[in-house]
Amino acid sequence: MCNFNKQNEDTKMLMSLFMQKAAQNVGGANYLLSLIEAMRAKKPSALMLKECQVASNNSIIRWNKKVFKDKLEVLEEILTLHKSSQNPDFNILNHENAKKRKTILNMVKTLAPIEFVVSPQNPHDGNGFSFKVFDTLSEDIAILNPIFIAMFFCSAEFTKKALKY
Repeated sequence: MCNFNKQNEDTKMLMSLFMQKAAQNVGGANYLLSLIEAMRAKKPSALMLKECQVASNNSIIRWNKKVFKDKLEVLEEILTLHKSSQNPDFNILNHENAKKRKTILNMVKTLAPIEFVVSPQNPHDGNGFSFKVFDTLSEDIAILNPIFIAMFFCSAEFTKKALKY
């Protein structure tokens, strides 16, 4: 999932186009990469910050709801199970264990309303961009947004490869 080279061509193209557009909207690739590095520096996770924002020298990301540790642990467990997956479009609600499926469903309901807004510190650098946690969300389908995964869970090296593709 976080290995750019293992992604299919469509996913590589989608990630590349989005990351290039995102970089343009925050002032350039270096500004986007510095924001991702600032997010990685927050421990245990930027998502758990009470102020719901992370700033770098040139850009800032804000979101509308703090993510608690129990929901983050469920999300990280799902990502760990699918880490080597070449298909980012897996439905996280496809789980045989009913108890585990209910836990995942509760996490999905909690994270669904969260929207992330990335904007440059200087308004002349661009308009910024926004994204949500889920790419597809319906009653029995929940597919994580690859942009969310790239921004919060993959390395800066992943983003560099996407920008250069």
